[in-house]
Amino acid sequence: MPIYEYECKACGHRLEKLQKISADPLTECPACERDELNRLVSAAGFRLAGNGWYETDFKSGNKKNLAGEGGAEKGTTPKTTAKDGAAA
Repeated sequence: MPIYEYECKACGHRLEKLQKISADPLTECPACERDELNRLVSAAGFRLAGNGWYETDFKSGNKKNLAGEGGAEKGTTPKTTAKDGAAA
């Protein structure tokens, strides 16, 4: 369920509400109790972290950044040469 952001035109009170997509927007302000509440358009705020499907399935080659992998820097893996397979 998405979290919707609301602002009252009358008193300026802002709030967030977890609602179903199919739910009707709120209209009554909990602060001033007037029917002046408007739903705002805001960006989704989430981050996928960890080593789940999104981390491995949609990246290719050395772009994969698996949790727990070693390397000189976070997200890097040692490069190998095609000739002998040794780390460069």
